[in-house]
Amino acid sequence: MIIIGIDPGTQITGYGVIKCEQGVMLPIDYGCVRPPPALKLTDRYLIIFNAIEELLAIHRPQALVVETQFVQKNVQSAIKLGMARGIIIIAAKRQGIAVFEYAPTKAKSAVVGNGRASKQQVQGMVKLLLNLDSIPTPEDAADALALAICHAQSLRFREICDLEI
Repeated sequence: MIIIGIDPGTQITGYGVIKCEQGVMLPIDYGCVRPPPALKLTDRYLIIFNAIEELLAIHRPQALVVETQFVQKNVQSAIKLGMARGIIIIAAKRQGIAVFEYAPTKAKSAVVGNGRASKQQVQGMVKLLLNLDSIPTPEDAADALALAICHAQSLRFREICDLEI
């Protein structure tokens, strides 16, 4: 199964693609979409949408995992982030890809074992779990990979629970 994790943002949207084969997670691709900050917000949304659609067409994932939105004090930031999430979800649904959501604390727990782990701890564990040569940067890409790992582990747990005795 191929899983793409997305850490949404209007300035930086991280992505991470992994393949799960026989209980092993293999890294395929990771990085960030960085629309120019000088562009209008609507133009940045279009860049994010087009980039996500292209990633989905290239990698053909069976699942897209997006970070849930946490409550923010700045309402305008929350609305902008919510719109970015919506654009990403629509891109996946247009291609018939299943969409899953996990809280950042759940992804950190799955990868580090602590829902309050630092960004550096997440990066370090993602490197170890995926046997990468170096720590994935930027942090947004590592967070996206952590989301994909979280979903892969969740699927594996369900498989184990469904085993008949």
